[in-house]
Amino acid sequence: MAVKFKNTLTRKIESIKPRRAHRLDIFVCGPTVYADSHIGHARTYTSFDGIVSYLRFRGYRVRYLVNITNIDDKIINRANETGVSALDLSRQLTEGYLEDMRRLQIGSPDWYEPASKHISEIVKQIARLIKKGYAYPSGGSVYYSVAKFKDYGKLSKQKGAKLRSAVRIEKDPHKKSPLDFVLWKAKKPGEPSWPSPWGAGRPGWHIEDTAISEHFFGPQYDIHGGGIELVFPHHESEIAQQEAASGKKPFVRMWLHTGLLNIRGEKMSKSLKNFITIRDMLSRHSVESFRLLVFRTHYRAPLHYSNELLDETERSLMRLQELEKRLRAVTQSKGKARFAKNIKNAFTKRLDHDFDTPRFLADLFTYASQINKAIDKNELTKKEAARILKTLADVNSVLKIFPRESVQRETIPAEIRALAEKREEFRKTQNWAEADRIRKEIEDAGFILEDSPSGLKIKNR
Repeated sequence: MAVKFKNTLTRKIESIKPRRAHRLDIFVCGPTVYADSHIGHARTYTSFDGIVSYLRFRGYRVRYLVNITNIDDKIINRANETGVSALDLSRQLTEGYLEDMRRLQIGSPDWYEPASKHISEIVKQIARLIKKGYAYPSGGSVYYSVAKFKDYGKLSKQKGAKLRSAVRIEKDPHKKSPLDFVLWKAKKPGEPSWPSPWGAGRPGWHIEDTAISEHFFGPQYDIHGGGIELVFPHHESEIAQQEAASGKKPFVRMWLHTGLLNIRGEKMSKSLKNFITIRDMLSRHSVESFRLLVFRTHYRAPLHYSNELLDETERSLMRLQELEKRLRAVTQSKGKARFAKNIKNAFTKRLDHDFDTPRFLADLFTYASQINKAIDKNELTKKEAARILKTLADVNSVLKIFPRESVQRETIPAEIRALAEKREEFRKTQNWAEADRIRKEIEDAGFILEDSPSGLKIKNR
């Protein structure tokens, strides 16, 4: 069965159709680093960590890119409040974000790329948009002319008056139309800036994503993800930029969006000041219980967060951990009970269809009850218990809901480690073709590679 997702662009459940056989290029919008990362970020990046890990589990060679917005009005304002430079503040908060991702066991991204590292690519893409008539310089800044791109609104399904009412209109005498958005902001006193053909300045928010993704993947790629709040205007503007700059459509084949995280019925965000940082959450709860909470809610649905729900999830997690201990203690040589194959089939059936983790976890807890009964009746053999543990290890390689020291893992052979080290050398020299070839060789041998902020991880498939 093909892996399917609901494509925000078409509003339909569709099978993945890689542009290159068995390879998927995936870009997910990263954070704007102006404050400590919160659990809304944790929900989004945990969801995509699961999705990418599952695609790798199913045999796809995934290249996964996340940007980091480290140039932005919010960062500059926060820097002015705290008395440090904007670049120093963003550097400090980027380090904090990467540490938070490590603690959340998010190891799937191949690259975390800050906007400030890609100014030259941003300037080149803006120059192309000007040359093609989609952008215009004015007052030292550069703006995108929305009227020139006839498909603007196709992702969010907003056109005409509806589009105008959705746009947050900011007064700017240099714009030709209120709908136009900035690609390059003219330098202001006390702000970080870089040289450009239009004068010193800094990039707008939308342009960094398309410039970075084009640098790594080219003008078209497979999957773009992010939080649902980014559909408009951010992702809408990305489509307008890249399709205009390259002349190629579609910019992205499939768009995936995660639901909001709500606290007491309200969207949680830094701007509303009702947010809980990742560090605060992990000081009270285990990372495994948070990941289980995330995956018990469908990735597209709103996630309702509370300490009470996490406490309940912790108790559910303990049931699975207790089951694992009981499976390890099984010594029976005779018995007819069979569960491993059913669990594996449920895993792939549910996750193949729009990454339906809530239904799979419901299946898993049902099987857990049945397995416990079989153990009580001495109907489970040691051999079948080992098969179940291996299946749970496969599940955990994707969802990471068991503690790291839990669920038996086999030793990684020396030849696989040697191949992984060789791949790292090719990655450092940006020889992506050889790096991809070695990744496939490792995956064909039954192992999964994860490039994390804390280093390379090799796991059994």
